[in-house]
Amino acid sequence: MKIDLPTPLAPTPASAWPRRQFLGAALAAPWLGAAAPAALAAGEDLSKVTLRIGTYKGNWRALLTAAKLTQTPYKIEWRELNNGVLHIEALNGDALDLGSGSEIPALFAARQKAQVRFIAVVREDLNNQVTVARKDTAIKTVADLKGKRVGYVRATTAHYFLSKQLAEAGLSFSDINAINLTPADGLSAFDRGDLDAWAIYGYNGQIARLKYGARVLKTGVGYLSGNFPIYANPKSVADPLTQLAITDYLQRLRRAYLWANQNYLDYARAISDETRIPVGDLIELWNNRSEDFDLRPVSDKVVTGHQEVADTFQKLGVLDGPAQVAPLWDRRFEKALRPA
Repeated sequence: MKIDLPTPLAPTPASAWPRRQFLGAALAAPWLGAAAPAALAAGEDLSKVTLRIGTYKGNWRALLTAAKLTQTPYKIEWRELNNGVLHIEALNGDALDLGSGSEIPALFAARQKAQVRFIAVVREDLNNQVTVARKDTAIKTVADLKGKRVGYVRATTAHYFLSKQLAEAGLSFSDINAINLTPADGLSAFDRGDLDAWAIYGYNGQIARLKYGARVLKTGVGYLSGNFPIYANPKSVADPLTQLAITDYLQRLRRAYLWANQNYLDYARAISDETRIPVGDLIELWNNRSEDFDLRPVSDKVVTGHQEVADTFQKLGVLDGPAQVAPLWDRRFEKALRPA
């Protein structure tokens, strides 16, 4: 569903906009009538359970509030942590019950055998992960990046999809002048003309396009899995009552994403309230998304795709050794998240 707004887009230089802003979830219509959460059906009293949940600005807290699904039978303590590494660290230190992030921090967790589990995946828009070129260059394809100054963010999805795009064009990182920059520094460098091209994610790519006229060479579609794991504390999923609360939360989150697919303007307003990103900019991203929102259970394909990222990052030298991801994927919520 495309949304039209009467007001023009007005991108603002929010160069540190969280990349997890756009978690995905296109849930089939029959799921609207899904059975009551397992916790409630079992008649358990969850009033003494508190879920400590990591979130990002404009993410789960805003989504559940906008969808009017915050009246939970357990308490929620929201803890705002602005990247997946912090979520992993908090879970590993028993300071969180749930968090989220990309597949990349999850790789390091697997390599370090951290105390964390991955219990489901949220689908994210991959059209907001882009390799762009400055409009004043002659760069038209990824092959044209040879010898050029290309910004990226090391050990992120941008690093991964850029490596895949280069390989497809018969190039590697040794064929370009690769410059590792934070998203904020990358935007400034792109603005000054210190970069010829930039591999980046989220709102920064949109600013590059709309404010600086950047030319999109490739998006993340076909290079990234689109899976963003929901991280969990092993102690939390092992505790019977907390596990029931987590089941309810995951099902509630799934319904919220389905609601957002049909009411994205309302969700965009909730995101804007937390992030100050203009609603028009959010709608522009939504109208150009690669897919609708989705929250899915763990599957063999999810685990295999994650292992491929681990193997690629080991070859790139990002990981200092092999990482086996399968032991950290936990399927105990698979039945609860499967469509009826």
